[in-house]
Amino acid sequence: MDIDILLALQQFRNGIGGCLAEFMTKMTFFGELSTTPVLLAIVYWCISKEYGSYLMVGWAGNRLINGCLKVTACAYRPWIRDARIIPYGNSIQTATGYSFPSGHSMNGATVFGGGLVRKDFPLPLRIVLGIIVFLIAFSRIYLGVHTPQDILVGMTAGLAMMWVTFKLMQWVDAHPEKDWIVPCVGITLAAIIAVYAAFKSYPVDYDAQGKVLVDGAKMANDTFKCVGWCSGILLGWILERRFVRFSTDITMIKRIMRLVTGLLSYYAVNLILCSKLKTMIGGPVGSIVSCFVQMFYIAFIYPLCLKYFEKP
Repeated sequence: MDIDILLALQQFRNGIGGCLAEFMTKMTFFGELSTTPVLLAIVYWCISKEYGSYLMVGWAGNRLINGCLKVTACAYRPWIRDARIIPYGNSIQTATGYSFPSGHSMNGATVFGGGLVRKDFPLPLRIVLGIIVFLIAFSRIYLGVHTPQDILVGMTAGLAMMWVTFKLMQWVDAHPEKDWIVPCVGITLAAIIAVYAAFKSYPVDYDAQGKVLVDGAKMANDTFKCVGWCSGILLGWILERRFVRFSTDITMIKRIMRLVTGLLSYYAVNLILCSKLKTMIGGPVGSIVSCFVQMFYIAFIYPLCLKYFEKP
C-alpha cells in the first residue's frame, strides 16, 4: 500500500509539473542534517539559551532513536524496493542510510515540533509550527525518498521525544544537582548503540546482475554519526552548565555579532577540522569523532569563547 501511495503521488507530481515539487524541496531543506545543527546553534547562542538547550537535548535523543531504529529495521529505500519509484530531482542525495524511520521528519519534529509540545507557546504559533512539521515530513514522500510509514513513525517518535525532553528539562531545573544523570545515561546509551550497530548482522540482497543492493555497513554510518552528535551535545551541555553559564540576555548588536562569528567559525570547524578528522581516522570511529566535535563546538566551545571575549 505504501508503494501505491508513492506511485500515486509521483503521477500527480509529474502531471502538474515541478512547481509544487520545488516548494517541497525547500521544505525538506529545513529537515536536513546540514541545516538542523545550524538552526539549533542560532537559537542556543543568540535567541534563548534555555530553549536552545531543550532543542539540542531533544535532538540528541531523537538522533539516537533514529539511528537505532534504522539499523534494526534495515528497511530499503522506496526506489530499491520498487524500480517504478523515481525520486524527484537530486533529492536522492540527501536520502542517506536506511529508510525507516525518516530522519528529516524527526529533525523537523525537533526544531519546529519542540515548540509545538510546549503549552507556554501561543496557540497560533503552535499551529504554525505543527504545519511546518507536517510539510517537512510530507515533502519526503512527495519527493519519493520515503514511505508514509517512515514519516508517520518519524513524526510521532520525534514529537514524543520532545515531550519527554520537555518534562526532563523541567526535572533538571527542579533538581539542578542531578543534571549529570542526563549525559551519563545518554552517552552510555550512545555507546551501546554504537557497539550494536558495529557488530549486528545486516541483510544482503542482490539485483539481477548479482550486485549487492544495499551495503549494510555503509548504511550504518548514519547511526555512528548519530552517536557522535548525541555525545557531543550532552557532554557540551553539562560542561556549559557547570563551568561556563553564558547568557542570551544581551543587546541586539551582541546577538548579531554572535551570529556572524558563530556561523563563520562553525563552518570552519565543520568543513575543515571535522572533515580532516573523519578522513584521518576513517571508519565508524572517524564518523563518531567528527560529529562529536561538530556538536561539542556548538554546545560548549563557542559558548566558552563567548564567555571569555564578551567580558567587560
